[in-house]
Amino acid sequence: MLKASPFVRLLGHVTPHRDVLLLAVGLMAAESAIALAHPWLASRFAALLLDSPSSLRVDLIDLMRLWVVLLVVQSLLSFGNRYLLGSTGETMLAGLRSRLYDHLQSLPLDYFHQRRRGEVLALLGNDAERISNFVTSTLVGLLPLLITFFGAGYLLFRISPGIALLALLLVPLFFLAMKLIGRRLRPLSSEWMRTYARMFATLEENIGMLPAIKSFTRERLESDRFQQSNLGLLRIAKRQLLVESILSPAVRLFAGLGLLALLYLAAVQLEMGRLQPQELLAVMLYGMLMTRPISGLAGVYGSVQTARGAAARLIEVFAVAPEPDDQGARELGPVSGLIRFEGVQFAYPNGRMVLDAVDLEIRAGETVAITGENGSGKSTLIHLLMRFADPAQGRILIDGCDIQAVSIASLRQCIGLVAQHVLLLNGSVRDNLAYGQPEADQAAIEQAARAAQAHAFITRLPAGYESLIGDQGIRLSGGQRQRLSLARALLKDPPILVLDEATAMFDPEGELAFLEECREVLASRTVILITHRPASLALADRVVKMAGGRVVPAAPPG
Repeated sequence: MLKASPFVRLLGHVTPHRDVLLLAVGLMAAESAIALAHPWLASRFAALLLDSPSSLRVDLIDLMRLWVVLLVVQSLLSFGNRYLLGSTGETMLAGLRSRLYDHLQSLPLDYFHQRRRGEVLALLGNDAERISNFVTSTLVGLLPLLITFFGAGYLLFRISPGIALLALLLVPLFFLAMKLIGRRLRPLSSEWMRTYARMFATLEENIGMLPAIKSFTRERLESDRFQQSNLGLLRIAKRQLLVESILSPAVRLFAGLGLLALLYLAAVQLEMGRLQPQELLAVMLYGMLMTRPISGLAGVYGSVQTARGAAARLIEVFAVAPEPDDQGARELGPVSGLIRFEGVQFAYPNGRMVLDAVDLEIRAGETVAITGENGSGKSTLIHLLMRFADPAQGRILIDGCDIQAVSIASLRQCIGLVAQHVLLLNGSVRDNLAYGQPEADQAAIEQAARAAQAHAFITRLPAGYESLIGDQGIRLSGGQRQRLSLARALLKDPPILVLDEATAMFDPEGELAFLEECREVLASRTVILITHRPASLALADRVVKMAGGRVVPAAPPG
């Protein structure tokens, strides 16, 4: 029922809580052991009523005292294990989410380019929670069920071996019924999680696209699309609920019929004189104790099937190799900005060649514009320079150092990237400018903002540098967001600056003004301009043209 894969492969992420879980298991085991004493106490109570009327009062008081003590201890044990499991479950869930989040951040960007963001977010929510609940509720609760079942069976065997043997012979029938009914849960659970992730992804995308949805008046279409996903999830959930609703009552029915069979055999043995009247009560109570774990195991089986899909999805994510491990790599010290691409080749996973033996040198302090049609490989060069991916062949050097031989953090610290699609935090202007340099003081932040010609519009905002700019800077214009992105890059004072279609958000007049303002900033560093706009080419010392993944001759900048 509980196979080594995928659960055992995931246990490494919960072992930090092993000691607390073992303590909780011990408390639950002790609670289950005390529960086994209740039938004996009831049997003893009946024996006192039948056999010792003269000493009834004294013996009953002693028995009741013992019973009260056991009930109090059992309640304290129940409180302890419930609190420990609840607290550990929340801690485990938080830890699993943290490790998953850290792992996601370490993955190459290509991983996210091939997946919808909502599907990734669903891993941190629904899937992680299912695994935490499975460990703290299902897996930990399995041992007490087994203790209760085998303990009650052993004590029943002490009273009547024949009745205990019948109980054990009935167990395979219960598990067969559980298997036949519950085998549909695993595919249904996997289907539910896939559908949930798709619905969550649709919701996340639609919220991000809300301005476009409203401008094209597509609210009804998107609402219908979401409702289709939502209804699909509802249909799967109801099918899953139907199987779960059949499974538990069916197992309880078999367990009840089994208990009746035990009681019938006990009645026959009582009639034959092989069983005492007070023992009949114990047989009935131990039989009931044996049926409770069987019903509980039906819930365990269902939980295993529903958690398997979540475990498989998480293991699949943890199995994805992170960015190259640069532990032990040397730091890239202060650089002048000399960049060389030597025989660089790169292809997509589908085999399509993007860069084919590219040789390119960019001198320190030079401003080079790289042009070309879409798909010619311009942005891929920057992708490789930042080590978001590594070339299949060839190498990239900065000041003569192979970038694969230096730490990724020190490499990226010396490159400032201003991308076409500006990514901003839902926070204040200051939060965004200081994102890469959180230790920067206000004077340094304002200096970077002035260099990017952003200080003037920032001071006109209601709260200046503390003004909130909304999700992805929605409260700013496209040009203002671009200036913030440039100021953020300049704050870390990188010797190499990359402007990837950085003027795409400007109209022609705004672009000319922006470029003219940037001349002083660009003059002191190595600059790579990824552009196809003529105005930007005027800033370049040299123009490099890309075509078909190669560098081809280009006209000098005019």
